[in-house]
Order: sequence, then structure tokens, then C-alpha cells
Amino acid sequence: MAGYATRVRADIARWREAGLIDPATAEALTRDVAANERASLSFGSILAMMAALLFGAAILIFVAANWETIPRLVRVAALFAVIVTGYVGGAVLKTRDHAAIGEALWIVAAAAFGGSIALIGQMYHLSGDEASALLTWCAGTALAAVALRSNPLTVAAVGIADAWLVLKGFGFYWHAEIPHLFIVMASVLFAISFWTRSRAARHLIILSIILYLALLATDHDTLPVAVSLAIASALLFAVSVLAGDPVDRILELSGRLPLHALLGFLTGMAIVQFELADESTYNSGFAVASVVALAGIVAAIMLAGRESRGLRWLAYAGFAFELAIIYGVTLRSMLDTAGFFLAAAVLLGILALVIIRVEKRMKAAETGAAA
Repeated sequence: MAGYATRVRADIARWREAGLIDPATAEALTRDVAANERASLSFGSILAMMAALLFGAAILIFVAANWETIPRLVRVAALFAVIVTGYVGGAVLKTRDHAAIGEALWIVAAAAFGGSIALIGQMYHLSGDEASALLTWCAGTALAAVALRSNPLTVAAVGIADAWLVLKGFGFYWHAEIPHLFIVMASVLFAISFWTRSRAARHLIILSIILYLALLATDHDTLPVAVSLAIASALLFAVSVLAGDPVDRILELSGRLPLHALLGFLTGMAIVQFELADESTYNSGFAVASVVALAGIVAAIMLAGRESRGLRWLAYAGFAFELAIIYGVTLRSMLDTAGFFLAAAVLLGILALVIIRVEKRMKAAETGAAA
């Protein structure tokens, strides 16, 4: 957002020098940009967060390394002292206009809480596994985020929930099972993100839901889940384009919902293509899925590519992936591959000409209306 504000200020100065706006209008526009500019995460804040994480890790490693020599009561008291000091000290510093350091202390406290769960559970031989510990850690961090209305703590809670999803979904220590509880966790954290004003957490939650659906598709009922993901993402993309402003006012995603929707569509279609790919013969279902994926990419660029550079790059990456997977599946028949690329090139060329002519007519119509 800071980059956007900087560009607008430069444009205002250029417009003023060119005589397009008068000095009073330029000053009013500059004041409006300054009033609506959100505070961005500075480099110092990033360093403070990194230092906080390293400091928290150092404390936990020191305690763990000297665990047997420290009396049990002192162990528990030391861990709780770190947690209380981090949360209370961070709150005090934040009220005294030291927001970055205060948020960093909160991260230290959250890290200490997670370490305390493991260390105290080991000390008192409490039953449970790593996934249960992560679940408790996520709940505690989310409660702290609500109480302190902290943006970084909300992001941390989402990150812990994602770690729990990966641990359960990929089954590093036990038989993998899809943790359906994640949808409830994601919904709660999404609601919390509005209270804590954490737009980053909402973006991360949407990406996490796509990961959850991808895990669900690979676990069972691959085609139904993947097709549902692609269709739902396409519908979400259409809604975000046709009713972008109302939807963005509700979700507050800075207009990036089409980007997430396109990623969900590409993920769903990729799973469908991998499922339909046949190593022995060219599969007609795979061909249909490939055409749908390419058509979706072209439609995304046409409908929202002009407004979002990130969406264009994602579309280009998706197009490159499609060419790679199509080539890989049809590699055994170079003639089929060449024919497909030739047909795709002709179709895309015709589509490009049509789009160029339509855009020229739209611009001409806008110019005539303005005149």
C-alpha cells in the first residue's frame, strides 16, 4: 500500500507540473492520500520480529538444555514468567508508541507458550501427541490475538493451524488422515482476523483452505473434490470480477480475491489432469481438462489481468505449467504434440486479434462519449 501511495504522490506532482490540476487540488489529493495510507511493515519491524523469534528460541533451548538441573517449580515459574512478561511488557510498550517492539514481545510470549506445552507435558508425563500440542498452541495464540487485538499474533495462529494441518494431513508420525476440524479452525480465525485487522491472515487462510482441499482430493474421491474446487473457484472468480467492490468491502482483501480464485482453479484443474493422465494412450478426458484449464487462464487474463500484475504472472505460470504437462503426457507422439501446439497457437492468435479489436472499439467508444 505504501508503494501505491508513493506512486499516487508522484502522479499528483506530475499532473500539477503538466497543468492538469491546480495547486489547491494537488494539495487536497496529497492530504487525502496521506490520511488513507495504511502504515506498512517497516524493515525495522521485520528485524524486530525476527529478533523476537530468535530470542524466544534461545530461551526455550536454554531451558530445555538445563532441564534436568533446574528444580521443577523453578522450571514452571520461569516459563510462565517469560509468557507473562512478554504479553504484559508488549502491551505496555505498545501503549507508549513502541508498536514494533511490543508486537515482537508478544511473539516471544506466544513462542514461549508453545514451548511450555511441550516441556511441561514432558515433565509431568502428560498424554498426547504433537498434533494435540499444536492445537492447544493455536488456541492459546488465537485467544491472545483476540485479547490484544494483534495482527502478528493472528498470523502466527494461522501459521500454527497450517502446521497442524500439514502434520495431520501428511502423517509424519502416524497414518495420515484428513483433519476436517481445520475448516472450523479456519472459519474462527477468519472471523478473528476482522477484529484484529489482519488482512495478511485472511490471505493466508484462503491459501490454507486451497491446501486443505488439495489434500482432501489426493486422499479420496479425487475427481469429485478437484472438480468441485475448480468450479467453486471459477464461480468465486466471476463474483469477484462482476461484483468486485461490494465483495472486497466485505472481505477486505485489497482486491486480491481473483488471484486466490485463479490459484484455486489452477490447483483443481491440475489435480484433475494428473488423475486423468494415461501413460499408455492419449486420454480424451485429459484433453478436455487441458482445454478447460487453458480457457480459464485466458478468461482470467481477459477479465482481470489488466487490474492485477500478480494475477497476470500467475496466469503465465499456469499457462507454462499446462504446456509442460500436456507435452509430458503426449510426448510419445511428437505429431500429436505438434498438432496440439499448432491448434493452440492458432486459437490463441485468433482470440488475441478478437480481444485487440474489442479493446480498440471500447476505447473509441469511451473517447467519443467523453468528447
